[in-house]
Amino acid sequence: MSQQTDAAEKQPGWNQKKGSWLTFRPDIKVLDCTVRDGGLMNNCRFDDDFVKAIHATCIASGVDYMEIGYKGARRLYSQQEFGRWKFCSEEDVRRVVGDAPSSVKLSVMADVDRTDYHTDIPAKADSVIDLYRVATYIHQIPATVEMIQAIHGKGYETSVNLMAISVVQEQELDEALEILCRTPVDVIYLVDSYGSLYSEEIQALTRKYRQHAEAAGKKVGIHTHNNQQLAYANTIEALILGTSFLDCTMGGLGRGAGNCPTELLLGFLKNPKYHLRPVMQCLRDHIVPMREKITWGFDIPYMLTGQRNLHPRSAMAFLDGPERKDYLKFFDTLAEQE
Repeated sequence: MSQQTDAAEKQPGWNQKKGSWLTFRPDIKVLDCTVRDGGLMNNCRFDDDFVKAIHATCIASGVDYMEIGYKGARRLYSQQEFGRWKFCSEEDVRRVVGDAPSSVKLSVMADVDRTDYHTDIPAKADSVIDLYRVATYIHQIPATVEMIQAIHGKGYETSVNLMAISVVQEQELDEALEILCRTPVDVIYLVDSYGSLYSEEIQALTRKYRQHAEAAGKKVGIHTHNNQQLAYANTIEALILGTSFLDCTMGGLGRGAGNCPTELLLGFLKNPKYHLRPVMQCLRDHIVPMREKITWGFDIPYMLTGQRNLHPRSAMAFLDGPERKDYLKFFDTLAEQE
């Protein structure tokens, strides 16, 4: 083998790892979505002090992005039922984070067909938000393309979360990725919506996403759920295989079984910019006390829906009911539906 060929094979490509677990990677960005994903457990009804505490912790710990909530359409969501972080008005966001420059960029999630992005999202010059994350399902791709183009055209960074991919046919996924890569989107997220994916699937999907994204000059992100207690493991698996944007939440706070915990992820990353102590303080002062008001995290019903590649809504409903500890009954209920 010639020296030139040998050198070429050592160059990083979409089908190669970007390093080992010991490797320092300057392309990595940590996105804490405690407030946004956690808001799915209390209809986004966090008070200002809690959101301020998460923001301050993200700054002190070196986190790169903080997702502060949703940009939901007020015509669709009742302001009596949902808190202010379902809508993230510029006034509410500025009241919490202030106008001073910050080391932490702010992101907001915008669901396709549930966001009035033409009227409710101002030009970037008039906003403290930096990144809009467009959440979509496979059947919404045409509307997704239009939405990405419009928001990107307003001057924002953009990413796309293609959800529920564990139930998407491979050909459809390839076609969707090809289409999304032709948009101006900056980051394409691999999302384990049902917490059903195993390491082998994460490996294959990460390579697929990188193959499409990197050819178009885009980054890949990972967002995991902890139904089978694999959120952290799958996140670092994708990281080692070249994923750049990593989602996490403090204490794993998030829908149902929760997400990859920020404290685990920061403790893993070999980057001196990240600091764990501020997260420990936030856990003590804010996250642990919140468990008295909100229930989240791994539980057997979430495991059962994850193993069956099902949306966790049935597990969430069961755990809200009077027989929440009768795991056998929930198991039999799912078995009868198969």
